[in-house]
Amino acid sequence: MNWKLLPKKSDDLVEQLLFNRGIKSDLEKEKFFHPKLTDFRKEFKIPGISKASERIKKAIKNGELIIAYGDYDVDGISGAAVLYQGLTETGAKVLPYIPHREKEGYGLSKLGLEFARDSGATIVITTDTGIVAFEQAGFAKELGIDLIITDHHQTLNNQFPDAFSVIHSLNICGAAVAWCLVSDLLPEKANELLDYVALATVSDMMPLIGVNRALVFEGLKRLNHTSRVGLKALFADAGLSLGSISSYEIGHIIAPRLNAMGRLEHAIDSLRLLCTKDPLKARKLSQLVSETNEQRKAMTMDAVEEAKLMVNVSKKLHVVSSKNWSSGIVGLVAGRVCDETGCSTVAIAEGAEYSKGSARAGNGDNIVELLRKCEDLLEAVGGHTGAAGFTIKTSNIELFKKKLSTLAKTTITKASFLEIEAEVKSKDLKLALVKKIDSFEPFGISNPKPTLATFNIRLSDLRTVGAGKHLKGKADGIEFIAFSRGNMINILEGGQLVNLAYTLEIDRWDNREKLQLKVNDLQL
Repeated sequence: MNWKLLPKKSDDLVEQLLFNRGIKSDLEKEKFFHPKLTDFRKEFKIPGISKASERIKKAIKNGELIIAYGDYDVDGISGAAVLYQGLTETGAKVLPYIPHREKEGYGLSKLGLEFARDSGATIVITTDTGIVAFEQAGFAKELGIDLIITDHHQTLNNQFPDAFSVIHSLNICGAAVAWCLVSDLLPEKANELLDYVALATVSDMMPLIGVNRALVFEGLKRLNHTSRVGLKALFADAGLSLGSISSYEIGHIIAPRLNAMGRLEHAIDSLRLLCTKDPLKARKLSQLVSETNEQRKAMTMDAVEEAKLMVNVSKKLHVVSSKNWSSGIVGLVAGRVCDETGCSTVAIAEGAEYSKGSARAGNGDNIVELLRKCEDLLEAVGGHTGAAGFTIKTSNIELFKKKLSTLAKTTITKASFLEIEAEVKSKDLKLALVKKIDSFEPFGISNPKPTLATFNIRLSDLRTVGAGKHLKGKADGIEFIAFSRGNMINILEGGQLVNLAYTLEIDRWDNREKLQLKVNDLQL
C-alpha cells in the first residue's frame, strides 16, 4: 500500500497531531482535551423536539401507551434503551420494539406499526430509523398512530415523511438524537443515559470530534462506573473490568456482542440485556449474547475467506455475493474486505427471490449516494456516507454489479493509501510517548489512533505466532507484532533495514508495562 506522510508542522508530536486534526487555537485545544456537553447546547436543540415533547406529556397525562421503536444494531438498540428508560422515568407507559432482520427487513415496518396498533399504542417513537419511511408514515396515520421520528440517516432528496414530528440531525448518532428528545423531558436525569449514547456513537462510527467527542467523553465515565447489571454481566463475559473501557473496547469487543443477536437471532435480547435489573436474567442474556457472537465470528470468517477469492485488486470498488452468506453478516464481510483493500465494498447475501446487501465506504467515498444512483435496480436503500444497506431482486444482481462497476470508473477517483501522521525516530520511541498519545482518547473516526512511521529501522528476533499467521520480532530492540503478516517471514531476515508504519501500544503483562509497535504496514 502507498503511504502518505502528512506535512510536518511541529517537532512536538502532540502539537503535530493537533494540527493534523485542524485544532490550532488554545480554545480549540481546551475543548478537545476537556470536552463539555455545555459547549454544544445548540446541537442538542433540534427542530421538532418541542412539538414531540408536548405530545408525550399529553400521553403521560392520559395514560396512553408509547412504543419505543429501535433498530437491530447497537445504535438502534441503545436508542431504544434511551427512550424506554428515559420515558419510563417521566411516568410514561412505554413498550420497546425491535424489528426482526429477516422477517421485517430494515427500517420502520408495517408489521411493527400493526404491533403498535394491536397493543393499543397511540404513539410510536422511532430511533435510528424512519427518515425515509414515507409509505409507513402514511400507514401510521391510517392506523390513528402519531409517529415521532428521531433519526440521523441521510434524507431522500431533503424530504421528510409526513409524520407528527420529525427530529433529525446528521451530526450525531440515532441514540443521541433520541437522547436530545429525552433531555427536553427529563433535563435533570438525562445524563444518566449517556452510557448508552457512548455505546451507540462509537459503534455507529460517528466522527469523534466536537459534539460526538463530548458525548463519548461523558458516556465513558458512566460506563466505567456503571451499576447496570446487564452491562456488568456483559463486561465480565468479555473479560473486561470497570475502569478499562475505552472506545476500543466498545468498538471491538462490546459492540460485536450486542450486534450478534440482530445479525443471527433477534436483537430484542440485546435490548433486554441493556435494560434488565435482574442479575440472574442479566447473566443468562449475556451468556446468550456471547454464544451467538462466537457463532457469528465463525460464519464471518468463512464468508470473508470466500469473499477474498472474488476480489479483483485492480478495481476501485468491490462487489461480492454468495448464496452461502447470512444477511446478518454481509456488513461485516463488506467491512473486512474494505479494510484490507482500502476500497469501497458491497457484499450481498443472495436469496431465492430477494437479496440483502450491505456496503462500506473506503477512501472517503459517499457510499449511500453511489447506491442511490442504482435505485432503478433496488427495492430499498438507506444509510450514511460511510455505510449503507439495501434490498435487491436476486435477478437484478448481475445488472447491479455492472452498473456499479461503470459508476466506479467515473465516481471513485482516489487511490488507496495509508495516512502517516508523523515520522518518529527510533530513539524517541518510549513509553512516555504512548501516554502522550493516549491523551487523545477517545479514538475513532476523524480522531484515529495515530499511525506513525519510522524509516530505516533494523529488524531482529523474527518469528511467527498464531499458527504462522502473525509476524513478531524486534525493531531497533523494540518489540513489534504485525497481524496477518506471517508469510513475510520468508522474505525478511535479521539485520535488515525496513520502513515501519505502526500504532504505539503498551503491552501489559505480569504487572509490567513495555512498549510494543502494532505494525500496519512494512516496506522493504
